[in-house]
Amino acid sequence: MQVLSLENIHFIREERSILSNVELQVKSGEHWVILGKNGSGKTTILELINGYQFPSRGQVKVLDHIYGKCDVREVRKHIGYISQSLYEKLNPADQVWEVVATGEFAFLRFYEEIPEEVRGKALERLKDVRLSHLADHPLGSLSQGERKKVMLARALMTNPSILIMDEPCSGLDLFERERLLESVNGLSRQNITVLYVTHHIEEIMPMFTHVALIDDGQLIASGTKEEVLTQDNLFKAFQVPVVLEWYQGRPWIKVLQ
Repeated sequence: MQVLSLENIHFIREERSILSNVELQVKSGEHWVILGKNGSGKTTILELINGYQFPSRGQVKVLDHIYGKCDVREVRKHIGYISQSLYEKLNPADQVWEVVATGEFAFLRFYEEIPEEVRGKALERLKDVRLSHLADHPLGSLSQGERKKVMLARALMTNPSILIMDEPCSGLDLFERERLLESVNGLSRQNITVLYVTHHIEEIMPMFTHVALIDDGQLIASGTKEEVLTQDNLFKAFQVPVVLEWYQGRPWIKVLQ
């Protein structure tokens, strides 16, 4: 079953080509990483899938809905989205469990009493990411890594069919990054399709099955991670010569001088 497809996508803003002839098909059971340098067009692809932007040419189809011929707001109810821009819209004074609970209705905060069943569900999501002990703390008191886990728990409140993560490890130290990636890798046990955007190869956890490698708005390669992650393809994307090694299901690189 096809979960989403981008067909012949071109995205032009102010006479600048952001994306050119992007083709991407994601099927059920696959988990994808969109990998590339800063400014390569990765986040624009996510905005197209979420329906926050629309292509200049081409077709976006998500969960059997063709954008431009459906109510995108209804499709978004089945998409979990994690990004720094979304976090910045939340209130740091709100309790952690309340922040997670807002994901049930796609609110940014509550202005009325929260239903008890929604509170219970939020506490369960916090348990899933091992943050139950911080449920009553203000969001702003948490570390960077803990905040990212809160965003993950919030995104999972509606049991989405698709989870989109836009550079979730940005700004994290090694300890917090690995703790968050451990939670991400655990998503393989759920019935959900994950799209993960990064420019760091070592964040590609064993759960990820496919990679789309992008540079300057064009796909260099897309397919299974073993096919795409080659030293030649990585040089095309990053213009840095590297040696690629696999260890415990994750790719690692050494930069050649």
